Amino acid sequence: MSTSPTIAALLDESIQLELNLAKLYTLFNDHFEEDEEFWWELSMEERSHAALLQQEKKQPQPLQFFPENLLAKDLDALKANNAKILAEAERFATSPFSREEALNLALHIEMSAGEAHFQEFMDSDTGSLTADIFKQLASEDQNHAKRIREYMKEHGVREEQLS
Repeated sequence: MSTSPTIAALLDESIQLELNLAKLYTLFNDHFEEDEEFWWELSMEERSHAALLQQEKKQPQPLQFFPENLLAKDLDALKANNAKILAEAERFATSPFSREEALNLALHIEMSAGEAHFQEFMDSDTGSLTADIFKQLASEDQNHAKRIREYMKEHGVREEQLS
């Protein structure tokens, strides 16, 4: 018999996802001088997302006020994505890969569990004051996948279909 993950477990894993992605983008920032500003912005925005989620976790409000569509519901997918990001960061630190690979990896991650769900939440209509406040705070960091794709196109980097 399976049980649904708790909001606290989903929040913890989602916070970790944002922090892990910020660390990966910081590695890219330190390595790819020509893209330094781009990676720095993404890294700071991921840290900002983590801080917003951490603040949400600290709220004393009852869970019925928590925006139900804010988090991905698949805890295993979030954990798998976190493990992938950590493995890729370790692989990059040991043996840096190309700029094209870094951009494609970032695009792939931004379209995966947790990150894509965050964008769906940002694009959705909500009737919740908490959700609206959260959206307003995160509004300037929206749609990393779209921004990465546009950056790649602008800089002549080919988008690869990852399996």
